[in-house]
Amino acid sequence: MFDSVGWGEILVLIVAGLFILGPERLPQAASWLGQSVRKMREFANGARDQLRDEMGPEFDDLRKPLEDLREIRNFDPRRAVTRHLFDGDPDPLGLNGTSGGSTKPNGYPLPAAKPEPLKPGEKPPVDPDAT
Repeated sequence: MFDSVGWGEILVLIVAGLFILGPERLPQAASWLGQSVRKMREFANGARDQLRDEMGPEFDDLRKPLEDLREIRNFDPRRAVTRHLFDGDPDPLGLNGTSGGSTKPNGYPLPAAKPEPLKPGEKPPVDPDAT
């Protein structure tokens, strides 16, 4: 129940309760809140135990879809798509053929390592991919 509530949030709630209820009523309110949460847990556990006793082994069959729904709540679509698309692929983005070859991906040769500067009045070469 309190998995997503951190210590900072609890501290803010205590300070807010201190301002709203005052120091004399805050311990009573905290005690009432603790008792209410304890009763709710006892009711939930009692209902689950009663349902398990009445249903028998079918209770586990009912519980399986609920656990699947809990897994869906923690579902990360980015990780699932990445795993589905790139699972077992040694080069998922197709970069191995372009990093050390002598041609570009479009088949044209790679330029020299350091091109010579243009001479005055010389036109630059045309790249057919850029047009």
